[in-house]
Amino acid sequence: MDELLKSIQERVPWCMIFADDIVLVAETIHKLNARLEEWRAALEDKELRISRSKTEYLHCDFSGPGDDGDSQITIGGQVVPQDTKFKCQGSFVQKDGEIDNDVTHRIQAGWCRWRTTTGVL
Repeated sequence: MDELLKSIQERVPWCMIFADDIVLVAETIHKLNARLEEWRAALEDKELRISRSKTEYLHCDFSGPGDDGDSQITIGGQVVPQDTKFKCQGSFVQKDGEIDNDVTHRIQAGWCRWRTTTGVL
């Protein structure tokens, strides 16, 4: 498995791997589709596959409108659903760049841990 990950990382340098989660980053939807296709092909060469039912994408447009024309993300021709936020490594990432959900989540998690530790309910 380490060899496979090293091979994929050499072919697709803009990615982060978290256990069985992968985050791909690209400047355009067209480039993201290309990277996702590289991942799909590399994994399927090793008889592995990307879960179509668990895969989603988040589009954050930090530079304003002007993508290169693709309107959908696909894996092997199957459309990947778009989401407005997701949780990665304990933090919420939102399409609009807001951090309110992440801050609220972290405050609640802190209080829960404090209550568990102190026994105060």
